Amino acid sequence: MKIRKIYYLIIILLVTFVANINFTLAQKKSEYVNLFIGTAGDNGQVDPAACVPYGMVRICPDSDPRTHVGYDYDVTKISGFSINRISGIGCSGAGGNLSVRPALKKETLNINKKTETATPGYYSVVLDNGVKTEFTATNNVAFERFYYPSDKEANLTLNVGASFTKVLDAKYEIISDTEIEGYIHAGNTCDHGAFKLYFYLTTNKTFSSVSTSEYDTELLFKNTDGKPVELRIAISPIDIATAKEENAIAGKLTFDKAKKQAADRWEDILSRVDVKGGSTEDKTLFYTSIYRTFLSPANTTSSDNRFLGTDGTIYPKEDFTYYSSWSMWDTYRTKFPLITLLDTKSMRDIANSLCKLYVYGKKDWATKFESTPTVRTEHTIAVLLDAYKKGIPNIHLEEAYEGMKKEMDNLPANRPDQTLESCIDWWAMAQIAGILRRTGDAEYYNEKAKNTFIQTWNKEFKNIDDSYVKMRNSGLYQGTRWQYRWALPQYLDEMIESVGGKEKLEEQLDYFFANNLFNQGNEVGIHTPYIFNRLGQYAKSQKAVRRIIKEDQNHLYGGNAEYPVPYYGKPFKAEPKGFMPEMDEDDGTMSAWYVFSSIGLFPLVIGEPWYEITSPFYESVVIHLDNGKKLNIKVKNRKSPADIIRQVTFNGNIIPDFRISHNDIVKGGTLELEY
Repeated sequence: MKIRKIYYLIIILLVTFVANINFTLAQKKSEYVNLFIGTAGDNGQVDPAACVPYGMVRICPDSDPRTHVGYDYDVTKISGFSINRISGIGCSGAGGNLSVRPALKKETLNINKKTETATPGYYSVVLDNGVKTEFTATNNVAFERFYYPSDKEANLTLNVGASFTKVLDAKYEIISDTEIEGYIHAGNTCDHGAFKLYFYLTTNKTFSSVSTSEYDTELLFKNTDGKPVELRIAISPIDIATAKEENAIAGKLTFDKAKKQAADRWEDILSRVDVKGGSTEDKTLFYTSIYRTFLSPANTTSSDNRFLGTDGTIYPKEDFTYYSSWSMWDTYRTKFPLITLLDTKSMRDIANSLCKLYVYGKKDWATKFESTPTVRTEHTIAVLLDAYKKGIPNIHLEEAYEGMKKEMDNLPANRPDQTLESCIDWWAMAQIAGILRRTGDAEYYNEKAKNTFIQTWNKEFKNIDDSYVKMRNSGLYQGTRWQYRWALPQYLDEMIESVGGKEKLEEQLDYFFANNLFNQGNEVGIHTPYIFNRLGQYAKSQKAVRRIIKEDQNHLYGGNAEYPVPYYGKPFKAEPKGFMPEMDEDDGTMSAWYVFSSIGLFPLVIGEPWYEITSPFYESVVIHLDNGKKLNIKVKNRKSPADIIRQVTFNGNIIPDFRISHNDIVKGGTLELEY
């Protein structure tokens, strides 16, 4: 009997152990990340690159022909594997530098799609010449492995002149049979400004140079012994010596340790939010969207605590880590508010890096002295205000103030859309002036913003006519008059007064959505479903958000123009063509919009600490805050996913206006949604 009891006890313990293992594995958020979503054609312009959060290095194939980001899921031919890019931006993208191909220069290479694998921090594929490739990364070092078949010569071509934009200059020098160093100086996005990256490349096997030209060299590894050839490419915006130091630090890691370290860093970011309920597709889109939000900006501070300012000067690190790589016109709306919510510590560094732009030199697009590929910086001031209002500590607003004023006094107002965009910044400037007790400036910019908005809105956006539906040739940037008229919900009272009452404005917003005039394909009006909340029509906000994400419908507009034939379907799908046609993901903007919308919290006005509350796609959401507190979002009595919230409480107190302050959230507690 004792033996039988012991046997049963062992069985129970084993079953429990296995169950616990399975439970633990099921909780890994990275399992839900699908890096191939949005990588096909012009349906997102994202990539499956190996990288870490906020990393300068992002390695993956560059398709031939390529997309803005280099990689196209539907194209098997590749030009090589480059080390950097920006997710989902326009023009021709930026990056695509230091391309390596495990073949001679003239040899054609194709991917074997059946062998392709990508997980957070790792990418691998086998090529049609039989070479297996593997990639992982640290912040500024690319780890590249190539397994050559025993019957093939181990050839490799390095192209230092590879770039998605124009090459201003590039050089390399072979300094030993395992080392190459040099730099690439290239134009930035849309060839505005430039960046310069120094590199130091090492190999674990000796090579001989087969051929050389201005920008590329063909190498031969003679004694591979059936083991992989491994490259490490360290980059630095400072100099080659710093790149060598980064390479030496990375030398303490094996490839596998670097891969695990990258995976762990991603798991830490992804685990800031737990969700229960919802479909597998919901969770896949959700965690993939969190992943894409945290690809940038890039930590460009060197390991010896220096960074390159936008004036071309090398500065010592102060009390924060310096970041670069911005796409602010897009990302200010959703990406940085999400980083503020989920990664407060990094947001302080990011905010102070943005302050330094006003000190060292800031342009709407890239300067001549960027640290890494970047895009543009409009609405930086709104991001700084938003971070301050949400309690990000020790932001150097005082230091940035004179630079802010200089920018504010030179904002464009040549077109009605430009004027509204400038009103956003003047509105933010007025509040920052107030925070810094510049009373005269606060009054001046407040009046300027409000009066200019009222005049422009009444003249250009009040009286609706047939021209309001035009996107192409509308005279506005990537939007229609219908979409731009909702650009400043902070002036909703003025809009209501102008049209003759709240009911009238609500009727116009109803028409906007009923006639598919909303555009998820570009940023101009992606906040508009949440304006219903400010009008007291909470059910309409919930229905509009759910319809956009969950229901197939006609979409009239893409990223830049009307579709020739409306696109019918959903804007977000868990597949390679994961976004609507022509819909760029825009450096995490659309991903962050999806994250906020799916958990039922949305930052309608950037620069206010409020989140609009709508219906989440999950039964419960837990947000783990940097301060150790938790926000629990719980659903009560919901019978159908389409049910409407009847009452909202936070820590037992009724929230009648369906909005909650960030500064209440960070104290922790339970947000209960009763249906």
